[in-house]
Amino acid sequence: MKTSARNQFLGKVAAVKKGAVNDEIDLEILGGQKIVAIITRESTDSLGLRPGVEAYALIKASSVIIMTDDDGAKLSTRNRLAGKVSRVQPGAVNTEVVIELPGGGAIASIITHESAKALALETGKKASALFKASSVIIGVPN
Repeated sequence: MKTSARNQFLGKVAAVKKGAVNDEIDLEILGGQKIVAIITRESTDSLGLRPGVEAYALIKASSVIIMTDDDGAKLSTRNRLAGKVSRVQPGAVNTEVVIELPGGGAIASIITHESAKALALETGKKASALFKASSVIIGVPN
């Protein structure tokens, strides 16, 4: 599967919570972390999503917020992938930040230069990638 989304995670559906219009999909990825997606009931049915089914979670890098020093912070976002910064690449306007995740894999984010400076991001620093469940697109292999 080829897409323009920088972040692609293959995993298995751990749970499907049915709603009247939207469903909540829990996807367990490499390293035991979980990604939560909110998708329409129609999408759940057409993709054949149920526990044990292999699926992809796609997240645009521009939808990922970086947080450091969380110290038990409580947030409304459903997704928080914790790891260590493996790359900080300044560009002409923004900075690309890549966080290496436990068990393999990584997540990329595009943030402003000012945010990268304010967070004092550097290789090896602990950080978390935050993104809303509604920012996750689910796909299944052919």
